[in-house]
Amino acid sequence: MSGGPTGPGAPAGAPGAGPAGGGALDLSLTVGALRLPNPVGTASGTFGKGLEFQPFYDTARLGFVVVKTITTEPRAGNPPPRLVETPGGLLNSIGLANPGVEAYLAEVLPRLRTLGAPLVLNIAGHSVADFEALARRVAREAGIDALELNMSCPNVARGLDYSTDPATAREVLRRVRGATDLPLIAKLSPNVTDIRPIAEAVAEGGADAVSAINTLVGLAIDWRRRRPVLGRGVGGLSGPCIKPVALRLVRQVHRAVGLPVIGIGGIETADDAMEFFLAGASAIQVGTANYYRPRACLEVLEGLPERFAALGARSLADVVGTLEDPPGA
Repeated sequence: MSGGPTGPGAPAGAPGAGPAGGGALDLSLTVGALRLPNPVGTASGTFGKGLEFQPFYDTARLGFVVVKTITTEPRAGNPPPRLVETPGGLLNSIGLANPGVEAYLAEVLPRLRTLGAPLVLNIAGHSVADFEALARRVAREAGIDALELNMSCPNVARGLDYSTDPATAREVLRRVRGATDLPLIAKLSPNVTDIRPIAEAVAEGGADAVSAINTLVGLAIDWRRRRPVLGRGVGGLSGPCIKPVALRLVRQVHRAVGLPVIGIGGIETADDAMEFFLAGASAIQVGTANYYRPRACLEVLEGLPERFAALGARSLADVVGTLEDPPGA
């Protein structure tokens, strides 16, 4: 398989021939104590349980899999309609529908262990204490490699509370850090005036990495009915239309904190991923593209060696954060 490792530290997805100048391409990276074989992962909420994609390709080739958010108690989600297509994107208002942590761990987690890629569980709390308790509960289970803290969901009441105020964001990370030794990834919102103080706060609280960005709050209107299209009114906008915003915020976060940044927002192709790497992302998550191109993650991964070779790069370190400022900037 062309995605197999070629030597110590070589990533899944690296071909036998390296970039220009010789040598194998190493796309591996670390997040806290977790070593990832490559930087291509999935975005929570767009990859389901991951099991749905196994008929399309070997999910073990991915750098990591982030599964749909779980909460302490079961959630039915928001009233329909929950999805509406927009020019260049998708507006969703799912509302964190899930069976609750106990049912999830009993019924779903055993199947997730078959995915083969490092497993990142995405969790959301309704309070700081709930984040802490939920992290402590799931950390007892085998097969979970890291936690992504959904501090920035715009589709539930108070979902943005934990990523719009630095003090609150810091406290969430501090409490969760005290509950588990698992690597922690803080997922941040673009719906703020300045994302940098939030990123600095989660770094101070104990985050090992930052995911940027979650969806933008948006509204679709049925003017004939004089009503919003979505059942809850507003929803989270994702897809190619938000990529320019995501690239700007990834660059800001990369410059503000000394943590790995996981870039999210409109990534469809290996070229998109390269833009995020240059902006400062050490890894990326493919989200909305999974809906209309089930093999999108694998296509991104398989396209990276050629693009790294074009830059004469042999590792992520040769590319991440190397975007040059324009003259006079």
